[in-house]
Amino acid sequence: MTAPFDQRPDLIWFDGKLIPTADCKISILTHALHYASAVFEGERAYGGEIFKSTEHSERLKRSAELMDFEIPYSVAEIDAAKRLVLERNDQKDVYVRPIAWRGSEQLGEQLGVSALTNKIHLAIATWQWPSYFDPAERLKGLRLDLSDYRRPDPKTAPSLAKASCLYAICTISKHRAERRGYADAMMLDWQGRVAECTGTNIFFVTDGKIHTPIADCFLPGITRATVIALARRRNIEVIERRVMPEELASFSECFITGTAAEVTAVSQIADWSFTPGRITQQLMDDYSAEVRPKGKAAAA
Repeated sequence: MTAPFDQRPDLIWFDGKLIPTADCKISILTHALHYASAVFEGERAYGGEIFKSTEHSERLKRSAELMDFEIPYSVAEIDAAKRLVLERNDQKDVYVRPIAWRGSEQLGEQLGVSALTNKIHLAIATWQWPSYFDPAERLKGLRLDLSDYRRPDPKTAPSLAKASCLYAICTISKHRAERRGYADAMMLDWQGRVAECTGTNIFFVTDGKIHTPIADCFLPGITRATVIALARRRNIEVIERRVMPEELASFSECFITGTAAEVTAVSQIADWSFTPGRITQQLMDDYSAEVRPKGKAAAA
């Protein structure tokens, strides 16, 4: 029988100490549990090296600032902690999850919205996560539903933070999609324009050019930026612009990007269909080559 996820034998870096996963505990009165005051990152290690580790650590710090708290560790210290977890867990190809949050320790006797004195914690966990989606579906293309929920107006939420509070509607939307037989859901923004999926950015192809929504009301992914650079390296034009749902019928290919999803083809979004093609396949291959430490072969 498979052990519960929180009973794995790995170590977690927790406020500067390595602790067995099963021993990592937080109080039920933790502010982040009640008010979603947490930020996190999703990263991958390939061959023992975390791809763009420093960029992720920098974004973690920025996300915390947008959520009005400061992580009490420098970018260099966070990078070093991630490397330590990999080394002590003897892991090479794994998912890496740093998370920072407002804890339960506070001055006074109240647990309320205000949390100016609460202690800020940081933890880093790693685990095996081969692919966010079924590997057999990644090439033939995922089927996506259209979410009822929309990405919020950036004047109503810290849209550019990778914050836990912004993922509530993503979980609801993904659950609904899965119950309907889809792998995920595409979300529009508050003005009805194409935005992203529940945990990935989205791209479309037509006439040899790539089109992707402007990331000003949702997180501009590090994988997204990497794929844009890879495409331009091959002289494929990438156009960042407003994309409307009614345009989807004019696109021939579609793919999504993210740390967990990497580059994954899409074959359907609601009633719109796409055929995974040359550009999607090329970028899947280029990304796979890019993330591997140079000179190291892929793990079996």
